[in-house]
Amino acid sequence: MSDMNDTQVSRLPQRQNLAPLLVPLVVGGLVAVALGLYGRVHAPTGYAVGPAGFSGPLAMKSWLTTGAFLLALVQVFSALVMWGKIKMDVPWIGTLHRWSGRIAFVLTIPVAFHCLYALGAQFDVARVMVHSLLGCFFYGVFTAKMLALPRRGLPGWTLPLLGGLAFTALTGLWLTSSLWFFTTIGVKL
Repeated sequence: MSDMNDTQVSRLPQRQNLAPLLVPLVVGGLVAVALGLYGRVHAPTGYAVGPAGFSGPLAMKSWLTTGAFLLALVQVFSALVMWGKIKMDVPWIGTLHRWSGRIAFVLTIPVAFHCLYALGAQFDVARVMVHSLLGCFFYGVFTAKMLALPRRGLPGWTLPLLGGLAFTALTGLWLTSSLWFFTTIGVKL
């Protein structure tokens, strides 16, 4: 017989079922590894891909990454409001969160395409190595977050953790690319 009464038993930490998180984490990990492998084995073309209106591919990548980073700040703010950490009565905050995330992600696609296709994953310069690894990690954790969103029964920390990791990775990407570009090359469109 146990010496604990029902009240004491109910206060014990409950075991959380992490099984629903397994598929998003495995698929996200596979995405990160696949991007890293592709970036390493693919022979970089050196061919610059960039939308019109920019002075060159580095400027395009810097400005699009800056836009994604600013929208990621909106993501953090809107998530804090949605989770009740910032008290605001804003009925459209969920819509703002979803659309700022969608647009931020879309802004990263031409950047990632150029990085992987034209440059590949590089490990000879510390800044570029960190940038390459963060890029793979970002897309892996983003994939895991998107796959975790519709799942029920996940621990309450899942989405804040995955969102925080995506934000951290994007911040690192911005620091190792856009900030470097703006402080080394200069602010150019």
